[in-house]
Amino acid sequence: LFRSTLRKLCEYSSWSAPPTDVTMAALFRLLLKSLLLFPIVGAMNDTHRRLLRDTAKEMFYHAYSSYMTHAYPADELMPLSCKGRVRGRDPTRGDVDDALGRFSLTLIDALDTLAVLGDVTEFNLAAKRLVEDVNLDTDIVVSVFETNIRVLGGLLSGHVFADLFRKRKDERFRWYSDQLLKLAEEVGRRLLPAFNTTTGIPHARVNLRHGMTDDIKQRYYGKGKKPASTCTACAGSLVMEFAALSRLSGNPIYEQKAHQAMESIWTSRNLHSNLVGSVIDIDTGAWLRQDSGIGAGTDSYYEYCLKSYVLLGNLTYWDRFSKHYDSVMRYVSSGPLAMVDVLLNNPLKRTKSYMDSLLAFWPGLQVLAGDLKPAIELHHMLYHVTKRHKFLPEAFTVDFQVYWAHHPLRPEFIESTYFLYKATKDPHYLRVGEMAIESLQKHARVPCGFAAISDLRTFEQEDRMDSFVLAETFKYLYLLFADEGDVAFDMDDFVFTTEAHLLPLTLANTDPTEAQDQNSNQCSGDDFCTVTESVEEPLSRSCPNIAMFGGWTFYADSVRDAMNFQPPSSSSKSSKVRQNVCRPTTTAATGDDK
Repeated sequence: LFRSTLRKLCEYSSWSAPPTDVTMAALFRLLLKSLLLFPIVGAMNDTHRRLLRDTAKEMFYHAYSSYMTHAYPADELMPLSCKGRVRGRDPTRGDVDDALGRFSLTLIDALDTLAVLGDVTEFNLAAKRLVEDVNLDTDIVVSVFETNIRVLGGLLSGHVFADLFRKRKDERFRWYSDQLLKLAEEVGRRLLPAFNTTTGIPHARVNLRHGMTDDIKQRYYGKGKKPASTCTACAGSLVMEFAALSRLSGNPIYEQKAHQAMESIWTSRNLHSNLVGSVIDIDTGAWLRQDSGIGAGTDSYYEYCLKSYVLLGNLTYWDRFSKHYDSVMRYVSSGPLAMVDVLLNNPLKRTKSYMDSLLAFWPGLQVLAGDLKPAIELHHMLYHVTKRHKFLPEAFTVDFQVYWAHHPLRPEFIESTYFLYKATKDPHYLRVGEMAIESLQKHARVPCGFAAISDLRTFEQEDRMDSFVLAETFKYLYLLFADEGDVAFDMDDFVFTTEAHLLPLTLANTDPTEAQDQNSNQCSGDDFCTVTESVEEPLSRSCPNIAMFGGWTFYADSVRDAMNFQPPSSSSKSSKVRQNVCRPTTTAATGDDK
């Protein structure tokens, strides 16, 4: 790189010939000295970075306090109405409301964010409120997927941190005796009836009180006239939470059920392309939608193939992720500027002309897998789309025009920004985070929290603040700007679920048939049990990229420069916005609302 750069300089200099190796060596030494003596171009000073950290923290508390003041114990805050959203009382929004179950969803989802922020006092109060107030015995049909990632995941992570603070001899947690874990077990038990299918792939919905009812079958399957179906991400994003529940409670049934669901999806993959479709028949394993990509409908299935390996150490998950990843990068990826769905059994044929915002998680997953260059490239494309529209549209075309103008304050782009900064320490990603903060403050902030954007062309707001805004969006923003000492525990001891809940890597060393309290006396330290690595496999429990890049700040910048990226002109003819194409249907769960 240095040699080629000097040769380019020769073309615009008075040198009559390229410099000799001796001259080049001298110039290289001078370059190294200059990098040590002068700050990185575009670097963000610590004072400004910490100001942004504090701003992200204040934004979380503005949303959190608004919810607690005006909405709790309702599931969500309606920030424009300044009241809680109660399912059955407020006008239905269709499938989106399947995430609501009258179980104080936002507080459960936000619980471990309080721990990340170091607010142990409020975390303690919130945990007590949930233990006292949450009632799961309700006659409500909920999404299996959303309840798993938001409620079960939130309760499990909350238990992990409550147990951590208890082991640190924090007097505020003398009252705690695994109540959050018991709540999580109840959630798991109430979801189990959905798994009673011939393939083990769960139904998309279940009644919290009655399980699988005739009403569910009639409403969603037309008394058997329509095949029972679910989205791939819905059925394939269960292993992390269900395995954690098994290993913390000592009941192996949950991990077994989630593993079988993922096994059936893997078995149903196209054997030629190694890709999966987006909607699957839960009784036959046949694909009902043949489009294959990394966005809505499939996204977190691929995420859980990798992260289940990281969490549990099972090489089967890594092997499956590797095969899927190779196929995605071969067929779905059209260079750094497009990741467009293809036909499952004919992967050279595209099925869409647009991309959806959920695929913005992919660069972060690539960082975790150690494939940094394409992660930087894809993120750079998403950055330019976001820069043009202030937020990432729900769907956008390959020439960066709006396809669906909605934006519910999703976290995926900020999530990938966080992981790329952690891997490279490139200050560019801090500036990207600052851009996100400015857009949220200017266009989404209202007196009662933060409102979703219903139309990015006009920045018209929607009376909606999803729980993931507190569970993910503000958590990743805070961590992006935080110092290591700002978090009271080592983040590398945990892995994020798809809802950004934190699960400890020590679960890999827990037998799912043994309850947590049976092993509690083995933990003599303040935090988690020390993990003893195998001598034969010293990196068997390490994230794949743990020491690959060492924060090489200039690498990401060189990749972006090499792209010679020229975003399409904003004056180009705008694509027609279609407001109904990307929305989930009522006959099948086509993608997570997250």
